[in-house]
Amino acid sequence: MGSYGSYAYRGGERSLTGLLTAAMALSMLQLFLLGALGPRLTEELGVSPVVLGLTTTLGFGTAAVLSPFGGRLVDRVGPRRALVALALVTAAALALIAVAPGTGLLLGAVALGGLPQALAVPATNKAVVAAVEPARRGAVTGWKQSGVQVGAFAAGLPLAALAAALGWRAAVWAAAAAALAVALWAARLLPPDGAAAPPPGRAASVPRGHVAWLSAFSLFLGAGVASVNTYLSLFGDRELGLGPTAAAALVAVLGAVGVAGRVGWSKAARPGRAEWLPALLAAGAVGSALLLVASVRAAWLVWAAAVAFGVFAVSANAVSMVLVVQRASPGRAGADSSLVAAGFFAGFAVGPPLFGLLAQSGRYPAGWLLVAAEFTVAGAVAYAWALRDRRAAGSETGSGPRPASSAQPQAGRRRPRP
Repeated sequence: MGSYGSYAYRGGERSLTGLLTAAMALSMLQLFLLGALGPRLTEELGVSPVVLGLTTTLGFGTAAVLSPFGGRLVDRVGPRRALVALALVTAAALALIAVAPGTGLLLGAVALGGLPQALAVPATNKAVVAAVEPARRGAVTGWKQSGVQVGAFAAGLPLAALAAALGWRAAVWAAAAAALAVALWAARLLPPDGAAAPPPGRAASVPRGHVAWLSAFSLFLGAGVASVNTYLSLFGDRELGLGPTAAAALVAVLGAVGVAGRVGWSKAARPGRAEWLPALLAAGAVGSALLLVASVRAAWLVWAAAVAFGVFAVSANAVSMVLVVQRASPGRAGADSSLVAAGFFAGFAVGPPLFGLLAQSGRYPAGWLLVAAEFTVAGAVAYAWALRDRRAAGSETGSGPRPASSAQPQAGRRRPRP
């Protein structure tokens, strides 16, 4: 049995971490599948690059709208119900994609997939706050956030290989079956949730303080990340001549590297240091976008760009979630997480259509420069917040910057939310 406080579940911390990682992988799997299978979808279903971008817009636009509601719902019903629902709805959305005869049902399935995306971050963060002791929360959060990149790896390698052998629909059906397995796992591992809690007040729906800053950072970060996730495979196939299978492997590379990056940076995100990491990682993400620009002239650089993107861009979102978990009280973990996630999803909704307009006319270098600009703005927001947070902490203590230990939620010296 594993437990922290009064929260007991069937298994140790590794079992819980594995489940949360799988849930995060499922929540965005359809995005990575559509990106990795993009060359095949454009041929078989007649999906244009602009429509391919609109699938991302629809899915994550839905997730952005539903995220504040999803966070309050998770705080009310508990992580077990939320995670089981997440996996079941994901299975349904993937099944609809597998049978889609054209773009109409495909877009409907993607919209349905916005619901599990809205539930994933608040549900998994709430489970971390409830079940993991404070000293271990950063590491567990990093692992479970790396689940998103596990999904990218699965879409770009094993599922893409299955698509090459049996067709893209078979690959999507396999993903749907995996989602059903995760639903059973969550139902077995987690204890029954108690009675639904009273609904939170209106303030829980409005980002304030550090949540507002992290939401703004996530907006611009998400715009750039979604553009790369959606168009990297198509870029490798159409512009660099890699072929559909090798181009899909680019998604697998950034996924595999992203797992290591998210875990490593999340472990490094200790209070007092974590506040500065988003700006640093955004700066590295700018470099990865510039490598994509350069790969038009030297195709091998696209592999270096995929590695750099995994190390920096995808890791930045995990660090922002570590900051949310470090500063959230158990009663607000779901709501605060959902507001930051809403900013990230809004970026996912906005970024790909803008990039798609450039990709439609073959202007990929201009698209990657747009991504670099989005990461630059994200870095500027993160740096401004870190400076503000440091000054605010110094004014409270009267002796300079806040000591690292005071950022822990138990320390009682955290600046109150305005």
